[in-house]
Amino acid sequence: MIRRLLSACSAAAAIAFAANAQSVAITNANLWTGDDMVAGSTIVIRDGRVTAVAPDASIPADMARIDAEGAWVTPGIFSAFSRVGVVEVGAEDSTNDTTAPSATFGPALHLSDAFNPSATTIPVTRIEGVTRIAVVPGFGANMFGGQGFVADTSGEADSITKAQAFSFINLGEGGAGLSGGSRASAWATLRAALSDARTYPARYIASDEGDVLGRLDAQEFSAAARGQQLLLISVDRASDIRKVIALKDEYRQLDVALVGASEGWLVADELGEAGIPVILNQYANLPGRFENLASTQKNAGRLLDAGVAVAFAYFDDDSHQTRLVLQSAGNAVANGVSHEDALRAITSAPASIFGLDDLGSLTPGSVGDLVIWDGDPLEVMSAPTHVFINGVEQSLESRQTKLRDRYLNLDESERPLAYKR
Repeated sequence: MIRRLLSACSAAAAIAFAANAQSVAITNANLWTGDDMVAGSTIVIRDGRVTAVAPDASIPADMARIDAEGAWVTPGIFSAFSRVGVVEVGAEDSTNDTTAPSATFGPALHLSDAFNPSATTIPVTRIEGVTRIAVVPGFGANMFGGQGFVADTSGEADSITKAQAFSFINLGEGGAGLSGGSRASAWATLRAALSDARTYPARYIASDEGDVLGRLDAQEFSAAARGQQLLLISVDRASDIRKVIALKDEYRQLDVALVGASEGWLVADELGEAGIPVILNQYANLPGRFENLASTQKNAGRLLDAGVAVAFAYFDDDSHQTRLVLQSAGNAVANGVSHEDALRAITSAPASIFGLDDLGSLTPGSVGDLVIWDGDPLEVMSAPTHVFINGVEQSLESRQTKLRDRYLNLDESERPLAYKR
C-alpha cells in the first residue's frame, strides 16, 4: 500500500499531546490486540499502561486524543533475535561486543553490560515500529554464549527491560566445533554443565571448579539449569532437535526455546507435543550447511500447524537490519502462514517466549507499546506514523532521515564547501 502523507491535523495533534505523552487515547483504530482484530476500537493509555480497549471505551475529558481514522494499530513489534545496541560497525572489532573469543567465562557473560542505548542502530530500528528487542550474544571461546537481555528501543539510559532474560547455548555444528570437535563432546559438555549448575553451590564449597564450569559460571547457569530462566538453544538439524526434545523430557523443569530450527518441520509434531517454541528466520530456505539441508520457507507454517509457538526474527544482519523482521513475517504469509499467526509471531508470541506477558499485546494492564501504521504492517511499503514505548511517543527521526532531509531539497547557496565547484 502506498504510504499516506501525514495530514496537518495529525501533526498538530502530535504536538498537542507531546507534553502529556503518557496519557493518551487512540480512537477509530483497526486494532490488532496481539491475538484478535477489533475494528473501530479505542485504546486508552495512562501512566505508560493500557487501561481500556473497547469500541466504546470511556475517555477522560482532559485526555489527549489521536484519531487513527481507521488505520492499523498494533502492539509494538518485538524482534525475538537481535544484536542492536551491541554492534556499531560490524567490521570494526572495537565496536562489536557480541562475542568474547578470549574470555575464560561463558554463562557468566552478561551482554547487557555492553549495551549502548545511544547506538545509531536504535532509532533506525525504532522508526520501523520495532519497540522491543531480544539481544542475543554470539559464541566465543565455548558453546555457552552467556546471558542475553530484552530492551526497548527508546534510546533511554534505562531501556533494558530484563537484563538476564535467557542463557544462550549452541548445540549445532558451531557448538560441536567449540566443544572438542563433535556433537558428542558438545552434549557431554552440556550434561556436565547442567550437573555443575544444578548442584551449585554444594560442590564448590571445597573447590572453585566443577566438571566443566567454574564457580561463577555455575552460579550464573544455575537458574537455567533449574528451569528458573529461559534456556535458548541454537540448533538446526532435525536429529539435533530430537536430542533437545529428549533433554527436555529428561529434565522436565527446563524452560527451553530453539533458535534457527531450519529442519524443525521434520519434527514438528514432536516439538508441538513437547511444548518447545521456536524462533526462526523465514528467509532461511537454502541448504547453506549440512545441518540445514532440509530448509524450506514452509517451515513456519508446518510448525504452526503442529501447534508449535513460533516467533520471527531476521538473522542475516541482526545488528543493523533487525527491522526486517516485518518483511520476514510478510514472507511467511506468502508461504502459507495466516496473517494473524504472522502478526502473533512478531508481537505476542516473542513476548510470551521471554516471559514478558505484559508486552506484545494491547489489552488492559499491558505496557503501552503501540504503533499506528499508514497501511497493513506486513506490506513492504507501509510505515509507522506514530510509535509509543511505555506510553511515550517516540521520535521518527534517525541519522538517515536527517541526511535525507538535509540533502533532498538543498538550497544551492547552502551547499557544503566540499561540494562547491
